[in-house]
Amino acid sequence: MLGPMRTRPAPDQRRLHRWEHRTELPLAAASLVFLGAYAARVLGHGLPQYVHDLCLALLLGCWLLFGIDYAVRWRLSGEGALFWARHGLSTAVLLLPLLRPLRVVPVYEAIRRRQRRPRLNLYARVMSYAGLSTALIGFAGALTVYATERSAEGSTIQSFGDAVWCVCSTLATIGYGDAVPVTFLGRLVLVVLMGGGLALLGAVTGSFASWLLQAFAEEGERTDRPPAS
Repeated sequence: MLGPMRTRPAPDQRRLHRWEHRTELPLAAASLVFLGAYAARVLGHGLPQYVHDLCLALLLGCWLLFGIDYAVRWRLSGEGALFWARHGLSTAVLLLPLLRPLRVVPVYEAIRRRQRRPRLNLYARVMSYAGLSTALIGFAGALTVYATERSAEGSTIQSFGDAVWCVCSTLATIGYGDAVPVTFLGRLVLVVLMGGGLALLGAVTGSFASWLLQAFAEEGERTDRPPAS
């Protein structure tokens, strides 16, 4: 008796998978370039003007690459206007520069997959991905807050360290109130971090707690097991 026939993906879907496979590492590299160029523009006060112009060109170039990738995947998906809703992260990455470094997160798994190394277990993967995402969003958020607040009237955030402290206290839901943004963009960044950062940190702590419970349960089973005769 013949087994169930496997349905083959449509030609456009195969092309979409090939495109995503070929572009995942270049786009991750572009995300790192974007973050580095943005950091240089924000923190490089003493850099020559041509360096700032070069960083701006890199930022625009990376944004163009993301736009091309988004347009190609939209075309190959065949989903039409529903693409932007079904691929919310890609849409957010294209529209919000703060989230652009998140494209770096899957690169570790892609490298391990290509090298045919064993994958991490579920708990380790969740903790590593959520932790890396939190660090990237936090760093990009601190850069944005510092860039908008350092010259604002009445702002208490006058250094990058102040911005990092403000972002960390926001991610940890502490909010001491000693470093508070006064601009609309600075406050908007913190609102995004309140939601996204809390969810990511919750994923890390929840996965770590689940891993501990599983480890203790397995250890208890080994302890209670009678010795072999």
